[in-house]
Amino acid sequence: MLGYFFMAQTSSDGTAALDKALDVLDAIGSAPQGLGQAELGTRLQLPRTTLYRLLATLVARGLVRRDPLRRVYRLGFRCVEYARAAYTMPDLVAAAGLELRGLRDLTGETSYLAVLDGREVLSLERCDGAHAHRSASALGERKPLHCTSQGKAILSALPEAEREALVKDLPLPAVTPRSITERRRLMAELRLTATRGYALDDEEIVPGVRCVGAPVVDPQGQVRGAISVAGPAFRLTLERLELLGSEVAQAARRIGAQLGSSPAPSPAAGDSLVHVVPGGWALRGAYPAWNASTRQLWWADTLAPAVHVVDGLGGPRESDRVVASLDSPIDAMLLLPLPQATAHGLADTAGGVLVSTQSGGWWQVGPDGGVTALAGWPRRRFSAVCADAQGQVWACVPDGERWRLAPLAGDEGSPHGWHLPEPATALAWQADGRRLVAVAPESGTLYTLTPGSATVRRLATVPKGSGRLLGLALDADGGAWCALKGGWSVARFAPDGSLDRVIGLPVPCPTGVALGGPAEAPLLCVPTAREGLSSEVLGNAPGSGRLLVVGLAAGGPQG
Repeated sequence: MLGYFFMAQTSSDGTAALDKALDVLDAIGSAPQGLGQAELGTRLQLPRTTLYRLLATLVARGLVRRDPLRRVYRLGFRCVEYARAAYTMPDLVAAAGLELRGLRDLTGETSYLAVLDGREVLSLERCDGAHAHRSASALGERKPLHCTSQGKAILSALPEAEREALVKDLPLPAVTPRSITERRRLMAELRLTATRGYALDDEEIVPGVRCVGAPVVDPQGQVRGAISVAGPAFRLTLERLELLGSEVAQAARRIGAQLGSSPAPSPAAGDSLVHVVPGGWALRGAYPAWNASTRQLWWADTLAPAVHVVDGLGGPRESDRVVASLDSPIDAMLLLPLPQATAHGLADTAGGVLVSTQSGGWWQVGPDGGVTALAGWPRRRFSAVCADAQGQVWACVPDGERWRLAPLAGDEGSPHGWHLPEPATALAWQADGRRLVAVAPESGTLYTLTPGSATVRRLATVPKGSGRLLGLALDADGGAWCALKGGWSVARFAPDGSLDRVIGLPVPCPTGVALGGPAEAPLLCVPTAREGLSSEVLGNAPGSGRLLVVGLAAGGPQG
């Protein structure tokens, strides 16, 4: 009997300790900014020594973590792991992993996975964006339903009776001045969300941050959660959110279809170093070209027509200078020497460039800045030019309602070449001459063309919400690098057309790409534009119009 008494007493003491530990977890979990030990003691009316022992145990188990700077306690990542396990039957996080990374790569912004937890959404997974200034909500964080894209997306997909019952008793606080605080307006928003398939958060929970989200529904019709993409409002304009909405909705549908099947892997993406080359800015930079012989990078300002040269690329004495100014906007630039240009009277001089202007003239710009007109060069309308390994110049020229890729100086009626349904604005030959790649920004398509075959193959297509494809550089591994104007990033497409790397940039409008620098430390050179940008955007992206250099050795394939 005495043994039973001591056993019961021990059990009672253990239950009391467990209750107190759970009270501590509840208190910390209800305070997103964390709680200090003194405030916890006051709230829970616990002795200081008891609270100290409980916190020490919870920290050791990973259920609570201490912020050493603010001296507060917050929920630990073990709580997130428990939440994942509770909401993944089958594994929702694993099913969403690849799609979250894909959305991050397409947008350059942070993507999230969340689930419904009572009257809130709980963040289960996050794929960080490519920018230093990005959305970074904590894993395990709870947010209101009425002012988040995830919450509105989940509500919109619930059965009508369940949705109405939930909204009826849902608190609608004004988290920001843009938060929805009227139940009738919220229901109208949910009906619109259900119709279009995605929800918007227009600075409704965090000022200066916008978000687009879509519900994840499994094959049985059960709402399993929501995914979203979030970022600063100056990058995620409302127009861009509308374009991205369908992409997020499609990704959510693919996740839902996977539930119950094998989880997909989520490979990691490496970071890269981006810096601005010292020098002036351009209205619209373009046509970067690396001269390996002279170790100089050439590029142009097309609107305030000037030719720039960068010396010491990537080094401590890196500098940008204008070597020549022209009288008409520039619409093409190629490195010299070119045998075809020499045949038309151009001096066989290395180190310069061949420039075409909208006035219809071709010019040689030498390393010393001298400008010489090139007489006899074919003056044909084109949308893009490039040179192959033999120095022959190829162009995309109009041909009736289509566009033809062929040698610029060839017979206009020659069958040699390929036809595209739209104009290409950038062309590049693989170094071995086995394929020609063309960028067509109107449809966001990369085309690949093989000598000896008339077939035009679609290599990849980029949705408009990711940005407008501009520029092209092919690396030694067969990858194709492009700028994403309006997407704040550059992207690499693998030889099979898959998107395998996205690098965030501090400016919205990259306009071209070129690979340069030493082989052991390759660099991606990116001209940019400031034309047409608002003062707000320029305030957030002061490097607009400058030449950017991206170090590629940190991760991913390179040339």
